[in-house]
Amino acid sequence: MSRPSRPARPAGPTGTGPAGPVVSGRPAHPAGALRPRRSAGDLPRWGLYLPLALYLLFTLVPFYWMLLFALRPAGSTSLVPWPLTSEHFAKVWTERSFGTYFGNSVAVGACSLLMTTLVALAGGYALARFDFRAKRGFTLALLCSQFIPGALMLVPLFQIFAHLRMINSLGSVVVAETVFQLPLSMMLLSGFVKNVPYALEEAAWVDGCGRLRAFCAVVLPLLRPGLVAVGSFAFVHSWNHFLFALMFLSDQDKQTIPVGLNTLMGADSVDLGALAAGGVIAAVPVVVVFAFIQKWLVTGFSAGAVKG
Repeated sequence: MSRPSRPARPAGPTGTGPAGPVVSGRPAHPAGALRPRRSAGDLPRWGLYLPLALYLLFTLVPFYWMLLFALRPAGSTSLVPWPLTSEHFAKVWTERSFGTYFGNSVAVGACSLLMTTLVALAGGYALARFDFRAKRGFTLALLCSQFIPGALMLVPLFQIFAHLRMINSLGSVVVAETVFQLPLSMMLLSGFVKNVPYALEEAAWVDGCGRLRAFCAVVLPLLRPGLVAVGSFAFVHSWNHFLFALMFLSDQDKQTIPVGLNTLMGADSVDLGALAAGGVIAAVPVVVVFAFIQKWLVTGFSAGAVKG
């Protein structure tokens, strides 16, 4: 009888195994075999942080340069704003009427925000919940209207506002801003309403609510991120827009901040300190608003872009 074979001992630091040669207890890759690809988590940290640092540097250097000219004394060439001075801010706020421009911009932005949000909310709900004739054509027209530049509509809008006696009125700028922001705002809110289950409204109807009450009590609270996204977009767009305020407003006490910044640039010279201070005044409110609503803003844009 043949003697039973003895079980093979496990491979040591160097030896052979069922998968081929073994080195230090690990099967070596056969010659010519493809190594597994490295995932994003295997990248070195500098490969991730270096592009982010370069982007951050590219973004923040202009802001630092603006703060440098706004805070350092006139005639100084230092790269550090020391000693700090507020003379440029006092100059643009009092002598250049930036206090009036700031109030006009706030009024135009707030009214544009309110009108755009209300009209876009009604239109977005109708697009999401109702079926009507030419619905596809209407949606296509909304999308195509985004390709029309505002400068192309200046002459028709000027004639309409002239007949309505709205020239040199903040109302003309508010209406123009609202009209040009409505298509995108309506499409965003339409996509957001589609993500709200229709069964929630039906349950409210069964409980005795009408359509308006069910909308206000059930749907509207769920649309808060979308409303924040649309409202912030409308406010920032009207705050920064230059063309409509320049064309429809002629009195200096009715100008907005973008037009006021344009008046700081003379034909022969530019007061860089005053211009930088005006830029800070124009930028700080927008930065503060986005710092407080960034969570709602990202949620609103991402949810409104998903088709329910």
